[in-house]
Amino acid sequence: MLCARLEDAGGLGGQSRGLLGRDGLEPGTGMLFENGRFTPFMWMHMFFMRFAIDIVFLGRGNTVIRINRRLRPWHVSSIVFGARKALELPAGAADESSTQVGDRITFEPAN
Repeated sequence: MLCARLEDAGGLGGQSRGLLGRDGLEPGTGMLFENGRFTPFMWMHMFFMRFAIDIVFLGRGNTVIRINRRLRPWHVSSIVFGARKALELPAGAADESSTQVGDRITFEPAN
């Protein structure tokens, strides 16, 4: 399991704010960003962030197409063409779950 509790970043306002102002992410939590801007790529920034994260970029069919591991504050992610979603997770979550490029991610509602 990559993430047990996933928060939707919401619309443009929520996606602009993202994880800003937080001191960290609890293990097993994350935030989902969707590419609603109709652009052929996604990228994320870590400006003003206080902690490192993993970013898992998903393409069609929720297939992992790129992973940025332990991205530190004040850095910028890869520009990922074909990305439709991005999962921001605690640093190390991708390695702990053995997530790799080519994996397919399934989203299931909480019980």
